[in-house]
Amino acid sequence: MRVEIEAVVRRILRSPERLRLFFAEGGAAAATMLRFRRTVLPRIEPLVVRLHELAQAIPDDLLREQALAALRDKAFHIAGACIFATWLPPYAARDYVETIVPLEAIYDYLDNLCDRHPIVTPQAFATLHGAVADALDPAAPVRDYYAFGPHGNDGGYLAWLVRTVQRRLARLADRDALGDLPSLAAHLYGEMQSIVHLPPGERECICVDWYERRRGPYIDLDWHEFTAAAGSQLHVYAPIAAIFAGRPEVASATFHAYFPYACAVHVLLDSFLDRDDDRRTGDLNFTIVYPRQAALRARIAHMLDAAFARVAELPSPHRHRAVLRAMMLFYLSHPALPPEREAEAIALLRTVPRAKGRMRTAEE
Repeated sequence: MRVEIEAVVRRILRSPERLRLFFAEGGAAAATMLRFRRTVLPRIEPLVVRLHELAQAIPDDLLREQALAALRDKAFHIAGACIFATWLPPYAARDYVETIVPLEAIYDYLDNLCDRHPIVTPQAFATLHGAVADALDPAAPVRDYYAFGPHGNDGGYLAWLVRTVQRRLARLADRDALGDLPSLAAHLYGEMQSIVHLPPGERECICVDWYERRRGPYIDLDWHEFTAAAGSQLHVYAPIAAIFAGRPEVASATFHAYFPYACAVHVLLDSFLDRDDDRRTGDLNFTIVYPRQAALRARIAHMLDAAFARVAELPSPHRHRAVLRAMMLFYLSHPALPPEREAEAIALLRTVPRAKGRMRTAEE
């Protein structure tokens, strides 16, 4: 995790385009990065070590392999999920990180099971992802998430993750300010995950049908953009952070500030980074749906403008702008991005609104 972050920082420092975005609001981004590395990363790392120990103890070979792979290959997801702790008081930052690390571990583990486990059938997808909904509901009973497979003994790993998140959320004062939003997010996520791991050809048709049923207020998104938004966790983590910050009255507004636009960009960036791997494995990649790279850039520009406009209405909007810029910089500076795609990455970085969230003019 720390190695990846250091590699990202080096790539930023060597690139004028990235530095322009990094210093879009003066030295705020540098101060944010420094504070994150000094105060948040040290809280994350021992928790990830503990998760690795628990995953290593899983009796079933295949389940253990996927749990460890999720922690190894997607550690940067955990780091990104904890960025909101950067601005929390120390005690709140500690509690937030201890809540979010196991929650993100659930997302990544289940995604690996559905993507990589050789004997997980589509019938198992919905039940497996019930773990996300239960984790976000402290009153929910922990169930047998492997009822429809994959069959094997995980040594209580997934149940432990669910209970840990539940206990943390149960201690959170004013968590009722979230209302039904976590349930909505978990429900959309579970539905999305039950679709995108289906065979090629079938999954795209079902995604389109699902979007037609769900589109409602999201008519300016295409099917794959809405599906991408449903696959993000930003609209879960940001409102929880608002409550940890003592601002429960803005939890709902924070959810809607991030969903669907910032969330869609988040997963599109993840797909952009994984595009070559997804082509090799046959996984659904949302960025290759666009007929041209110019179309991808135009749509990300549109959604970023909408996201920046929405976070501008929140308290301390500069912090949310920092999150969105950090998201763009991290994915588009990641060491996994090959040099031959550097020009594409720079073009996407140029879609970010200018300093202090100013919207681009038509000429720009």
